[in-house]
Amino acid sequence: MISDASIQEYLKRYFGFDTFKGNQKAIIKNVLEGNDSFVLMPTGGGKSLCYQLPAVMKEGTAIIISPLIALMKNQVDAMRNFSIDDDVAHFLNSSLTKNAVIKVKSDVVGGATKLLYVAPESLTKEENAEFLRSVKVSFYAIDEAHCISEWGHDFRPEYRRIRPMIDSIGRAPIIALTATATPKVQHDIQKNLGILDAPVFKSSFNRPNLYYEVRPKSDVTKEMIKYIKNNQGKSGIIYCLSRKKVEEIADTLKVNGIKALPYHAGMDSVTRTNNQDKFLMEEVDVIVATIAFGMGIDKPDVRYVIHYDIPKSLEGYYQETGRAGRDGGEGRCIAYYSYRDIQKLEKFMHGKPIAEQEIGRQLLFETVSYAESSLCRRKLLLHYFGEEYTPSNCETCDNCLHPKVRFEGSGYVCKLLEVVIAVKEKFKADHIANILAGNATSAIKSYKHHKLDLFGSGDEKDEKFWNMVIRQALISRLVAKDIEYYGLIKLTPKGYEFLDNPHTFMLTEDHDYIESSEEEGAYGAKTAAVDEELVSILKDLRKRISKQKDIPPFVIFQDPSIEEMAINYPITPEEMQAITGVGAGKARRYGPEFLEVIKRHVEENDIIRPLDMVVKSVVNKSGLKVYIIQSIDRKRPFEDIAAAKGLEKEDLFAEIEAIVNSGTRINIDYYINSVIDDERQEDIFSYFMEEAESDSLEEAINELGGEFDEDEIRLMRIKFLSEMGN
Repeated sequence: MISDASIQEYLKRYFGFDTFKGNQKAIIKNVLEGNDSFVLMPTGGGKSLCYQLPAVMKEGTAIIISPLIALMKNQVDAMRNFSIDDDVAHFLNSSLTKNAVIKVKSDVVGGATKLLYVAPESLTKEENAEFLRSVKVSFYAIDEAHCISEWGHDFRPEYRRIRPMIDSIGRAPIIALTATATPKVQHDIQKNLGILDAPVFKSSFNRPNLYYEVRPKSDVTKEMIKYIKNNQGKSGIIYCLSRKKVEEIADTLKVNGIKALPYHAGMDSVTRTNNQDKFLMEEVDVIVATIAFGMGIDKPDVRYVIHYDIPKSLEGYYQETGRAGRDGGEGRCIAYYSYRDIQKLEKFMHGKPIAEQEIGRQLLFETVSYAESSLCRRKLLLHYFGEEYTPSNCETCDNCLHPKVRFEGSGYVCKLLEVVIAVKEKFKADHIANILAGNATSAIKSYKHHKLDLFGSGDEKDEKFWNMVIRQALISRLVAKDIEYYGLIKLTPKGYEFLDNPHTFMLTEDHDYIESSEEEGAYGAKTAAVDEELVSILKDLRKRISKQKDIPPFVIFQDPSIEEMAINYPITPEEMQAITGVGAGKARRYGPEFLEVIKRHVEENDIIRPLDMVVKSVVNKSGLKVYIIQSIDRKRPFEDIAAAKGLEKEDLFAEIEAIVNSGTRINIDYYINSVIDDERQEDIFSYFMEEAESDSLEEAINELGGEFDEDEIRLMRIKFLSEMGN
């Protein structure tokens, strides 16, 4: 039995520390005693020491299974810094030369190497497995163990084969470590590794120094630039879901005077490593990245983490926000949310195996719940990881700092609990919400739940409301999610007790974020004050020009463009072109008269214009718009244009509409004539010319939809706006 004094001596001698953090000592003793262990410890909690210290104390070599080559290199370097001997730690992976592999194996066999880092793929190679069979393995440490679970945020199929690999090499104690695992993921990991009986060492997931906020996704680039410039000199990370968006935002930040670099898996490894090093060495302030960035990056002073796109899972979100404030100092976590992004992520799932789609949908449901809820964000996050947070106000999230009005909801909760019992606790939240709201979906009908007495018992509210009730009942532990069949809602003893003796239960309505997107700019963002007097003046001018030219007013400038002019007061042609919906063509054709009126209004009223935040934009490097215009000039069929650029038909229409709205005149008669006959063209065109009050596609579809399909209306609307407005 190894004494506490001996452990303490090794801690001081090897690592220079006098004391352990949290559960470290108990975990280390458990490993030294030859037992399996499961360690749940948030980022910055000191996970690595839990296997590094036992490795140097035990006889033999510890095999550390790690997912990333870059991560292995960082950890080997860190371990060598603690020791006087570089041979104490090695990695064995595909990046090594033959000579390097010989050196590693020689050091391991000679007993000099106490930690050998390998990727799970390396273990599958028979030559490596054969070599390890000849080695005394002290224990196996599985780092980033959440990669084992299909329900985790970073699933790696090869991680699920680790246990058979260990059995083929030779059994030794196993320690699995992760910084994020829900109860479901934890169970999945333990079951897969065959360590269900192992003691679980769980540290709190609460990071008290982090501030959490979710904002509607509107005018995001402008907001981010403003935020970064107000926090100059501080390090930050911006996460996006696509590589293209990473490049785009990094370029935009750079042209606006911010020291930023991109980071994603599509870049060559040299550039990627250089960009990471520049961030670590503080040569740049901001890294714009996909989730590929940050695992194992030990930069303690990241002061903000911004999610341009909401992540695919709450685990991913927690992991990424966990990179802020690791030194215990300031850490602001801001996420931009639009339900449209969730719909895009759902689309990406089509074509995947059904089981994978189901998991993806459940994880997205949790993300939506977090984003839209008005409950304490800290309470929601910790509940997700199976931890209870009791304070009523954390004072470090947007929902606690700006609480919504609460209302009595015990009646709603009782209805919910009754429905859960009626469906025998075998269905998920959205199914139960649809029963309560009276939505006879195909799933409801297939289980004949539309015939239940309780079907529609809460139809005065919609399914979104009922999902909110379910979420708040989960937080209060009146219901719980089944671990084995994740997502099935079951009553807890506390829930049955509530049904027998209902008591006051306060609910808060969810946020109802305005549907908007980054591209909409001021269309979706009505936060700045609109100068109503100027709006009226500009609309009068628009009416006068429309009469002169005999075209509807909205063809000149749409209402959102007029309103944005009355917020930003453009007085130069360049500033006019920056207004949403005004391109070079419209700025040239109609701009001068509008600019003159705005300039006079600004001078007469001594208006200070909000030009402190004019965002410079980057030329679109993809050249997609140029390609589309050139293809239309050559009279190429729309189907061919879309196929050449991998676009859906709907996306191509949206691109062409954007081209026309920005003032570029294009002639698509050749295509229209091939798909719509003359009479139908005339009817739709005359609707826009004589009846339409705006250029709204929705209004046009409502008016014409019975007779004409949406594609016909969209094509004629493009023709009309191009001919009459540009």
